[in-house]
Amino acid sequence: MLVLLLVILVRRQHTSAERATEFYSRYIPVTRSSVDRDEDGIDDQNDILQSALAYCETRPRYKSKYYEGGYPTDRYGTCADVVAAALKGAGYDLMKLVSEDREKNPDDYAVMAALAGVPDEEPDPNIDFRRVRNLEVYFSHTAIPMTLDLGEINAWQGGDIVIFDDHIGIVSDRRSIDGVPYVIHHNSAYQKRYEQDILEARTDLRAHYRISQ
Repeated sequence: MLVLLLVILVRRQHTSAERATEFYSRYIPVTRSSVDRDEDGIDDQNDILQSALAYCETRPRYKSKYYEGGYPTDRYGTCADVVAAALKGAGYDLMKLVSEDREKNPDDYAVMAALAGVPDEEPDPNIDFRRVRNLEVYFSHTAIPMTLDLGEINAWQGGDIVIFDDHIGIVSDRRSIDGVPYVIHHNSAYQKRYEQDILEARTDLRAHYRISQ
C-alpha cells in the first residue's frame, strides 16, 4: 500500500519527460566514465550525450547521401550520422575506427552483410561507418555490452548506444515517467523531434553498448 501511494505521488509530481538532472538523479545514479578521450574535461559518457544533442540542434534533414571524406558536409544526415557526430565530439573518429576494424576483421563484416541480405561490397571508409550493420560489428568488437532489459533502468544511461534492425541511436538522459530513457535518433524525413520515447514501443532492439567505463 505504501509503495502504491509513493508511485501515485511520484506520477502526480512528474507528468512529463524530464532529464535525469531535473528529477531522476535523486533515484537513478548518473553514470560518468573514467575516460576522457579528447581531454576536454568532459568524460566520454557525458561528452557523447551532449555532442548528440548538439548535433540534433542543427536540425539535420534526413537523406542518405555519399560524401567524399565520409562525414556529411551539408545539413543532411541519417541515423548513423547522429552516432558518428556524437562520438566525434568526444574524440572518436568513427570513420577511421571502423575502417581499421574492418581491415582487421573482414570476415565478421562479410557475415553481417550476408545476414542483412546484401552483398559484401569492397571496403570504402567514406561510407562503411555510416551503415548500421557495420556499426553493429564494430561496437561488438570494441564497446561494452549492456543489458537489453528495460526494467533495469539504472543500466540505461545517457550517452549509451542502442542498435535496432537497420537503425541506431544514442540513449538520452531524458526519461519517461516510468524511468525508461528516450533515444536521440534520426529516423525519417517526417520526424519532428530527434529525442523520442521509442524503446518500449519498438520490438527490434538488438544491442545496447557503452563506449567506456
